[in-house]
Amino acid sequence: MIKVRVPATSANIAMGYDCLGMAINLFTAIEIEDSEKFNITGCDEAFQNEDNLVYQGFIQGCKYLKRAVPTISIDIQSEIPESRGLGSSSACIVGGIIGAFEYFKKDVDKDVILQIATAMEGHPDNVAPAIYGGLCMAFEDSNSHYDIIKYPIDDSYYFTAVIPDFKVSTSEARKIVPKEVKTSTVAHQLSHCLAMLNALSNGDIKQLNDSIDDRLHEPYRQKLIKGFDDIKNIVKSNDSIVYISGSGSTLIIISNSTDRRDKIIEALQKRFEKFDIKNVEIMN
Repeated sequence: MIKVRVPATSANIAMGYDCLGMAINLFTAIEIEDSEKFNITGCDEAFQNEDNLVYQGFIQGCKYLKRAVPTISIDIQSEIPESRGLGSSSACIVGGIIGAFEYFKKDVDKDVILQIATAMEGHPDNVAPAIYGGLCMAFEDSNSHYDIIKYPIDDSYYFTAVIPDFKVSTSEARKIVPKEVKTSTVAHQLSHCLAMLNALSNGDIKQLNDSIDDRLHEPYRQKLIKGFDDIKNIVKSNDSIVYISGSGSTLIIISNSTDRRDKIIEALQKRFEKFDIKNVEIMN
């Protein structure tokens, strides 16, 4: 039996639209074994078919390895909520590809996995952290090859996921973002993204707060997240930062004090009883 465990990912990281993502400690666990007939268990019945992303990832892994796709059974047990901006699809794709390499007893080449997964998923910032862990910046070079750079995150930061009881459609979230922006907006994003990376690495919470001022997607996507303004006000009143994870609906809070973090969680639990609010850790 092949066992693969893939972490959730939080993409965009405020200023890093479509290029930054980090891995967090929610997991999709996948088991693959030979079977007399194709079968998928553990996930929603709607995904128990050949369109399942784990199976599709497995097929693409087999194609790369030039091996026939065997008849297998797949069991999927996931802590990652679907359509909440935490990379549930990315985890399935990456897990399926790695599963194929493990099945055929081939070394798991992370660079190869990244190329295959990005071709399937479309955005390297979603899949790169699931493969490499930590905080990753992914980019496409002049040869259409995807590369990553990993950045450190200072140990003084604490991360909390606010997972609403509703989904946000990725396609809807993409439609709402403008296709063209002013050069001044581009300059703002670039400068603030660089400052944000510096603040994440050195623990400067003031610089982090000053640098996280997204103008590319958050002003538009926040309209899809009920309660966004209230959550942001609670977080800011406790000298912490919040950003939209992926395309939402999950929000990630960054604090540099357990006292502030706990006060925020207490206030949010009273205001949003149906939301799942949990402390998370970065998976390196």
